Amino acid sequence: MTRPLSQDLRSRVIAVVDDGLSCNAAAERFGIAVSSAVRWVRAWRSEGRVAALPRGGDLRSHHIEAYCDVILATIEAEVDITLVELAELLRIQHGASFAPSTVWRFLDRHDLTFKKQRTPASRHSPTSSPDARPGSTRSPTSTRRTWCSSMKPGRRRRWSGSAGERHVGSDTGHRSRMGIERRSRSSQPSRFVA
Repeated sequence: MTRPLSQDLRSRVIAVVDDGLSCNAAAERFGIAVSSAVRWVRAWRSEGRVAALPRGGDLRSHHIEAYCDVILATIEAEVDITLVELAELLRIQHGASFAPSTVWRFLDRHDLTFKKQRTPASRHSPTSSPDARPGSTRSPTSTRRTWCSSMKPGRRRRWSGSAGERHVGSDTGHRSRMGIERRSRSSQPSRFVA
């Protein structure tokens, strides 16, 4: 948004129109829109106001503040009520329609927001594998988030020589950390085992 034009410009436009110049002529002289000159002169004549009105800010919070007692009493009676349920209650019982985000901002202004406690771990069935790290959110057997179950890749293929066998003609027969034997370039290529 653009800023309002200067207070000095407003005062000069109003002064020349009060001296007998038309709003159109004053707008042309000062290089502003005719509609601005008309609004400024109208505000001066009807309200005596030269300054621009304040801009921005919350213009509608007073609507929900009218239901402050109702909301606070409802929360006192039912502590576990959700924002959607509060908005629905105001709509049904009082005919006031508010979005859940408006209800949340009301509660935030009154310091009544809180996080619900997480559900405790089940005693009957484990929620993670016993060898999982503390705080781990994924099981080692779970499907990655980028895969769907029908697109999960099959088992990895292994080199036929990965069991520690040396290839014929290989002069570097030690295993790498991936379990694949290194070979010299002169040796025969290994075959894949599915």
